[in-house]
Amino acid sequence: MLTHCTRRRLAGLGVAGALVAAVAAPATPASAEESQVSLGVYFGDTTIAAGSAGKIDSPILFASSTVVVHDLTVRYDFTSLAGRATVTSESDSSYCSTPEPNVLVCTDPFEVELYEGGFGGRYSVVIAPTKGAKDGDEGTVKVSLSATGYTPVAHEARVRIGEGVDLAAGPPTERSGKPGSAFTVPLKVGNPGETVAKGAVAVFYNDYGIQPAKQYSNCTYEGTFLRACHFDRPLEPRTSYVTTLAYRIAKDAFAPGYDHGEILWMTPAEFEDYTAYVKSRGATLGKPGTGGKLLLDEAGPGIAARSFQADTQPDNNWSHLAVTITGKNSTDLEAVGDEVSGAQGDEVDAVVGFRNNGPATLDNGRSGSSVTNLEIEIPNGTSAVRVPDNCSPVRGENEWGEPGEPNGRTYRCYPSWFIKAGDEETMTFGLRIDKVVPDSTGDVKVNVPCQCDGGFYADLKPANDIAKLVVNPSGGQGGDGGSDGDGGELPITGANTALIAGVGGVLLAAGAAGFLLARRRRTRFTA
Repeated sequence: MLTHCTRRRLAGLGVAGALVAAVAAPATPASAEESQVSLGVYFGDTTIAAGSAGKIDSPILFASSTVVVHDLTVRYDFTSLAGRATVTSESDSSYCSTPEPNVLVCTDPFEVELYEGGFGGRYSVVIAPTKGAKDGDEGTVKVSLSATGYTPVAHEARVRIGEGVDLAAGPPTERSGKPGSAFTVPLKVGNPGETVAKGAVAVFYNDYGIQPAKQYSNCTYEGTFLRACHFDRPLEPRTSYVTTLAYRIAKDAFAPGYDHGEILWMTPAEFEDYTAYVKSRGATLGKPGTGGKLLLDEAGPGIAARSFQADTQPDNNWSHLAVTITGKNSTDLEAVGDEVSGAQGDEVDAVVGFRNNGPATLDNGRSGSSVTNLEIEIPNGTSAVRVPDNCSPVRGENEWGEPGEPNGRTYRCYPSWFIKAGDEETMTFGLRIDKVVPDSTGDVKVNVPCQCDGGFYADLKPANDIAKLVVNPSGGQGGDGGSDGDGGELPITGANTALIAGVGGVLLAAGAAGFLLARRRRTRFTA
């Protein structure tokens, strides 16, 4: 059984069930229900430098719905790169073999759980140029995924071989201020190598509280988030460049607190690869700004990139911004209950959760932990037959059931890591009315104490931390808010600020070697 804190982290991050591989299990045919599940695989486009050691990457494996598969096999066919690049296992894995030239096949002897959001980091490979590879070479690698009882699927990724350059990010920066205050930071990049870098792109992953105070035409934005800035001027060898970014601390930032940001520098070719990945996840890098052009040093004529370029020293491409938010700006989280009615044997949907009454927005994106902890009591005379997968039944002081497990009497729920001031987050419980009991009531509690990371314990108005879930009310004892819910999944994109903020996690993950993509939680947001 998972410990309480372990279960909480899994629920908060949305990555429960990444792998199920304790012991080897014999392969069994898929059931009729499983056979309707479709598998999916994605492998990113890659640009590598001629004469370099190449890059490490791994496929993203997923399914149309959660399923445990046997004999999961990933096949890399890089025939079109023959003589120019190789694909080899990152580790000396006995699970991988080369049954024919320019083909690598890796089979897992254990059970593996696949789910909608997918995960990476498994079957990592090294894509490396051969000695004969030259700048401008290009080909594809076809990555196929199969498992016993399922239709195989494949994805073809572009591999380009280019000129090696070295982009180096500037030093970390620290700033401080109250919510709403403005500040500037230097944006620095250097070229410590011997080759002219034909342009550069800075990709940003900032917490919600770090917001751009100006917009530029060569940068892209999504809501209040700065996503990327493209500089087309050449960066000469052994030369550094700098410009200034204007920021402000969000007026609804929590204080006192800390916000952080990362900057990742890429070559234009690497940014093309990166953009393809972001689009594949249903995310976006936003739209160009409406202001003038942001320049590195002085404006200079760009040079046409006749070939591709790839960074040979990616470890120095990152920089960090730390902002201390001073003053006091907390918020009020209010529990949201519901009223439902039905006859004996009916199943009804109860929509419960919490509302952020402001003034502060809560952002736990760095830790991935829930902004608060909820406790839901199931009213007498009813049974929980459908339970959100971020809720677990409470069996004792330190005992917890499985996420989404039905028939519990009390549930601990872990919502998302972000809630904007003025937004409401709710979840749907399917209740079966076993016996009609007028005014049967259970409590919906927000800000429940938890001996683990995350949660919220600086509420401005604790008096509204409890609401009522009432079944068959006779009048006058209603819950606070609530309506019939669809229980559907969150889309990756959308106008809601929480979803836009979440794209930053996709962007940051794409910049690292290997990534774990969060499973989308079945909750609903209401602005």
